[in-house]
Amino acid sequence: MDWLTLGQMLNTTLVFSTALIFAALGGIFSERSGVVNIGLEGLMMFGAFAAAVGGYYAQDAGYETMAPWIGVLCAMAVGVIGALIHAVASITFKADQTISGTVINFLAAGSTLYLVKLLFEGAGETPLIDGFSKYPIPVLSKIPVIGPGLFNNYPTTYLAIILVIVVYFLLFKTPFGLRLRAVGEHPSAADTLGVNVNRMRYVGVMLSGMFAGIGGATITLTTTGTFAHNTISGQGFIAIAAMIFGKWNPLGAFGAAVFFGFSQAIRNYVQLFGWSQSIPQEFIYMIPYVLTIIVLVSAVGRSSAPSALGQPYDPSKR
Repeated sequence: MDWLTLGQMLNTTLVFSTALIFAALGGIFSERSGVVNIGLEGLMMFGAFAAAVGGYYAQDAGYETMAPWIGVLCAMAVGVIGALIHAVASITFKADQTISGTVINFLAAGSTLYLVKLLFEGAGETPLIDGFSKYPIPVLSKIPVIGPGLFNNYPTTYLAIILVIVVYFLLFKTPFGLRLRAVGEHPSAADTLGVNVNRMRYVGVMLSGMFAGIGGATITLTTTGTFAHNTISGQGFIAIAAMIFGKWNPLGAFGAAVFFGFSQAIRNYVQLFGWSQSIPQEFIYMIPYVLTIIVLVSAVGRSSAPSALGQPYDPSKR
């Protein structure tokens, strides 16, 4: 494997990592507020669908240059709406949060496929659209190996890296972050100090929908160019694993997402080696999912979730 291939592998790793970073950041907002969000998979599906449809109609209307960004905005909006369903069920009506999130996953899988067939004359996927193009950063992109790998990426990749820093600062250096973490750790104490627990949890869950929606949009607008029933293919669950392995910390989740992104990238490059020809392709494509299971098992007992995670808040029992 030469230096050029290493640079390409690094670049591919970041491409696959980007959607996971967005979704993991979204999961952190929700679970730091005390609400389990198993529905990241479904929220990413909503986002991928909205980006594909919004981008298609924007492109069809003559907004070719802005179409990908319009797709992202549509994904953010639909992601928030999907998350709002989860918030109402789990916060207002105090439904089981795991079941509510699972319902979001099934709802997204069924409704998006139905709408694709309804909007596009029975087709199984949306029409191909022009997504984002890679943007090389002047000078830096010319550095051997790391230049093509790190500094010749899609705008969404740069945005994801910036948002990791922004979210870390927001959670750990601002009053908003303190309140959000307080309602996920000690909601009764936060309520006593005047923090509206349920409102903060609503904000956390809706932010998770927005970020997960962008994550789904990223896959549509940088990798596939279309939306179909298998566009997300478990990426939301891998993002949950990244969040847990990263200990509900944006920096840790970023590292875990890059690790999982590498596990997806390596399956494309392992086929360059002669010995891989004797391995069934299905086993190669299993790599990221097997690593996800191994990471989750290894994280048991090592990751400490927010104390009130999964517990509906009842002000009368404080």
